[in-house]
Order: sequence, then structure tokens, then C-alpha cells
Amino acid sequence: MGLDTLQGNRLVAAVTFATGSGFLLFGYDQGVFGGLIENRSFQETFDNPSSVMIGQITATYDLGCFFGAIACMALGDYFGRRVAIALGCAILTVGAVLQAASYHSAQMIVGRFVAGFGNGINTTAIPVWQSEMSKPSHRGRLIVLQLALNQLGNVTAQWLNFGLGFIDHHSVSWRFPLAFQIFYAVVSASTLPWLPDSPRWLIQRNREAEARVVLARLYNKASTPDDPEVTEIHQATIQAVHHELELSAALNWRALLHKDRLHTTRRVLLGAGTQFMQQWGGINVIVYYLPVIFTSLNVSRTMSLILSCCNAMNLMFSTCAGAAVIESLGRKKLMFLGALGQGVCLALVAGSLGADTEQWSKVAIAFVFAFYTIFGLTWIAIPWMYPAEVNTQQWRNRGAGIATATNWICNYAVVLATPVGIEQIAWRYYLVYAALNFVFVGVVWVFYVETAGLSLEGVDELFERMGSAAETLALGVCGVKAGKEEWGSSEWVEGGKA
Repeated sequence: MGLDTLQGNRLVAAVTFATGSGFLLFGYDQGVFGGLIENRSFQETFDNPSSVMIGQITATYDLGCFFGAIACMALGDYFGRRVAIALGCAILTVGAVLQAASYHSAQMIVGRFVAGFGNGINTTAIPVWQSEMSKPSHRGRLIVLQLALNQLGNVTAQWLNFGLGFIDHHSVSWRFPLAFQIFYAVVSASTLPWLPDSPRWLIQRNREAEARVVLARLYNKASTPDDPEVTEIHQATIQAVHHELELSAALNWRALLHKDRLHTTRRVLLGAGTQFMQQWGGINVIVYYLPVIFTSLNVSRTMSLILSCCNAMNLMFSTCAGAAVIESLGRKKLMFLGALGQGVCLALVAGSLGADTEQWSKVAIAFVFAFYTIFGLTWIAIPWMYPAEVNTQQWRNRGAGIATATNWICNYAVVLATPVGIEQIAWRYYLVYAALNFVFVGVVWVFYVETAGLSLEGVDELFERMGSAAETLALGVCGVKAGKEEWGSSEWVEGGKA
């Protein structure tokens, strides 16, 4: 059976494989560079760069991701999610070639920016495509699975850096890991020509006949696209998309300055807020510089790389565990508990580093692991699914683009500041992120609403019913229970059945 004839769960699995491969590439990119910073050949090739230059080389990738996410706001709606992802993989491949062939810092910076641009497109389009092709009851778990694959990429990068670290006198020890990005880009793009775009996007582009065919494949009725059930779902989806387009803000930026019945502006801000809080929660203070952090705790470079590898595996396993609770506990409760736990862990890491003894260094290492575990269970996946869930159809791609751009510009700021911050104020730097996490606990509790168990149409109706600030707060507090009671019967995200 060819990919172009897949239907039902097999079709969803193929889409998940394509999107998961893209996130695996994303995770590999995030993990690969931190293990190269102290590589002997890398240092010699780039004339022992200062902490400021290291921060700039590392963070330029995030700046590229920011502009890629901005570009995808237009590309994703015009060309569709699949074409946008294919373009992102192609651009990232060019960036990987530039990095692997670098002999000067300027070339490495350009390569990092180009690769980041491609990844910014991917990380905007992938969650939207997956959300629009998934059942409400499975949507959260499938996106968590993507993030588990993301961490598989990170684990691969860490162990590859560890193995090649034994020949760090040779440039292959850092050139090959950078070139290996191309493999994942090819895997991600290879299935795209045979997979369909989502029915919602096709309807939005007035390609309703094609949308019916895709719906028939999703419902395992490709041979009978005129089946009454498919017809009913097709008409309900058309009606839902058109109703949403009528109620939501027009697709121009000035429209966000005005309130509409679907609370479009608030929903865009809520989605972007999850990415803002994820980045300023401190994860990339640790991810990008994990081997450097462990080295600062008076362990050898070899041991720091081993600890980095083990922590990456810890994050991968905890992300998988998060899939078991993402629907039952819901998005809001996990964000609340995650921010609280992360704040405690970073405060204890800071205090342990401040004590500056061998015993307290071990405590610091333990709470770095604890931070990773909590992040994997809570914050790793939600910021990637929430913007795709919470935004209206008309603003879903742009809203996801704004959220992803927020992620990358904040990521850029954090990664650029971290080497200098650690150098200047040492252990106190981690207290900044501990305090921010405690602030986010209150933000999540007061402003966020639950989307678990809701169809995308159900999310629209939830916001449409919000007539006052008091009602908004009540709906947010009621959480996943209300969502499941009212919308749990909705079988398919494309169907519009409530």
C-alpha cells in the first residue's frame, strides 16, 4: 500500500511520522551545538572564541528560527502546511552544509542563521498540520509524541558528541555532527509528497472537493467518499470554518486591535504566552550549555558529556510519561504545576552552586536532573500544541507563527545572555529564572483556559460563550472537566460535531 492510498489510523500515523521526524530534527539541532563549544578542534578552528562570540554563534540559530516563523505566517496559509515543511527542510539542509564546511566565525554564524530559518518554518507548520489532522482525544498525545521524538534527536546529538569527543583533535569530531542534520531533514521531507493537506486548510482555500476526499481517507472510507457520514462531516466542517471566518477578526494585523465575538486577540496572546513562559522558565539556560554547566561543577569534560547524555535521556523518558497525563490532567494544570516545580529546582540549583563545595555540586546536578524531569512532564509539549488549539481557523497559522516567533526571539535573548550572565553573576543568574517561574504560576492560574478534550470547533464555542471577565475566569478554572463533559463526544477535529 502506497502512502498516497493510506487511510484511517494509518494515514494519521504517516502524518505523525512526517511531523515527528521534523521535530526530531529540531531536537537534534538544539542539542548538537552545546557539546561542540569546548571541542579542541572547534576551538582551534575558530581561534578560541570569547564567551560573547560563543553566545552569538549559538544564539544566531534562534534568530534565524524567529524570522523563519515570521515567514511561515504567510507561507503556511498560502502554500499549505506540507509545502512549508518541505521548504523548511530544504533551507535547513543548506544551513547544515554551510556550518559543516565552516572555517571562520562569520561563515558559521551565517550557516546557523540559515539552518534556523528553515527550522523556524518547520516548528510553525508542523504543530498546526498535526492538530488539524488529529482526533481531539488523541491530539495532545500525538503532539507529546512529537516532543518525545524531539528529545530522541537531542539524545542522538549528545551521544554522537560524546563518541566523537575521543577524537577531538580532528575536525570530523565537530563537522560530522553538524552535517548529520541533513539526514533528518531528508527523512522528514521524504514522505510529504504522498500525504494530504488538512481538510480545514483546503476548505479555507475553497478546495472543498479535495477536502471531502481527505475526510473520506481520515474516516477510512476512501472508496466511498459520498458516504452519508463523510458528507455530514464535510458539510459540518465547511459550516464551522465559514462561521468562524465570519466571527473572527479579519486576517490583517490591525484587526487584533479590536475585540470580536471569538476573542481572537486574546487567543493569539494566550498562545504566544505559553512560548514566552517556556523560554523564560529557564530550559535553554541549561539545554544549550549543559556540558559547560556540568564542567563548571568540577567534573571532567568526559563526565560532563556523559551526564549531558543521561539527562537528555531523562528528558526523553519524562516527555513520554507526560503523554499519559496530558489529556487527563489537562494543559492548564500541568503548566501550573510545572512552573512551580521548575522554580523550586532552579532555586535549589542556585543555592547549591552558591555553596561551592563538592557535596553541594552533587545536589546541584541532582536538581538539574529534576528540572529536566518536570519540564518533560509539563512544559516541553504544551507551548507547541496550545497555540494550534486555541487560535481560530483564520488565525491558526498566523497565531502559531506569532507563538513560534515569540519562542525563538526569547530563546535568542536567553542563549545570548547566558554565557555572559554566568560569567558575571555566577550562581545568582539561576535565581532570575526561579523568580520568573513563580510569577508564571500566577499568570497561568488567572489567565489560561483548558483546551484538553475539546474539538477545534469546541474551543471556538468556549470563547464565544465568554461574555464577561468573571465568566472567562470561571471557564478557565473549571478546566478539563468541563471540556470533557461538554465536548468529549466530539470524535474528530475536522468533523465539527459537538
